[in-house]
Amino acid sequence: MTYKAKTGLLAAVALILIGLFLFIDIGGNWDYALPRRIKKVLAIVLTGGSIALSTTVFQTVTNNRILTPSVMGLDSLYVLIQTFVIFAFGSFKLYELGNINFLINVGGMILFSGVLYKILFRREGNNIYFLLLIGMIFGSLFSSLSSFMEVLIDPNEFQFVSDKMFASFNNVKTELLVIAFIVVAIILIYFARYFKYLNVLALGREHAINLGVNYDYVVKRMLIIVAVLISVATALVGPITFLGLLVVNVAYEFMKTYRHSYLITGSILISIIALVGGQLIVERVFTFSTTLSVIINFIGGIYFIYLLLKESKS
Repeated sequence: MTYKAKTGLLAAVALILIGLFLFIDIGGNWDYALPRRIKKVLAIVLTGGSIALSTTVFQTVTNNRILTPSVMGLDSLYVLIQTFVIFAFGSFKLYELGNINFLINVGGMILFSGVLYKILFRREGNNIYFLLLIGMIFGSLFSSLSSFMEVLIDPNEFQFVSDKMFASFNNVKTELLVIAFIVVAIILIYFARYFKYLNVLALGREHAINLGVNYDYVVKRMLIIVAVLISVATALVGPITFLGLLVVNVAYEFMKTYRHSYLITGSILISIIALVGGQLIVERVFTFSTTLSVIINFIGGIYFIYLLLKESKS
């Protein structure tokens, strides 16, 4: 099967699942149900596409297929920001902040990423793994601070904190969706300038430099793109830690190519299939008794262990 045929197959499956999600059991509630479902689908496409693209770029830059942008601590920072607001001001403050809460989360995560990149590129000799190490340390620090505040928080308020720990597509605001689409569109236009370098970066730092790529310059901008995409997706619906790891590695296995034009398209389509299919299972099988991120993280965690075992044998 050719790459185009594989891409077409994934697109067909994604469209079928989206059609099922939009119209299954809709009955006579078109005016009420259809707009809500369309909003969910748009949130899923934006989130799934952003996470898939950012993870593909991140794995290419790090030259490692068992890493995700989450290792930089952005998910933990998101939970920390939400926990601190509830701890300091109460859950009602989150509703008062409204769209500002989204901007605070995005701004905080991008600012944190910028500080990490500043540390990485401040002097010669620091490599990408130094960035990952610092990110993991900060991620553990943020998780510890969140846990500390959760212990002290009012039990009635803790429910609001726990809701923020898991991604949800059920209460995405339309205005936030519009803002997120605008930000992602801008970053995609910016990304188009550097897309041509991905196939070369996949060869490694030395080969990329030998082929004339200004490695540090390009990698810095790739990491900025990754940070913005992950920040927007996480601030919009919440953290889904293992989604990127899962869909990108499945795309590698299914597409069986090094060409990023097919890998990125395949990753995005598989991500949409996983999220739409997972949301259907959550709503129709589990009747909202669990969340989509729990299912994704459970499957992704098992797959992550499989990848580690596979790498240790090779």
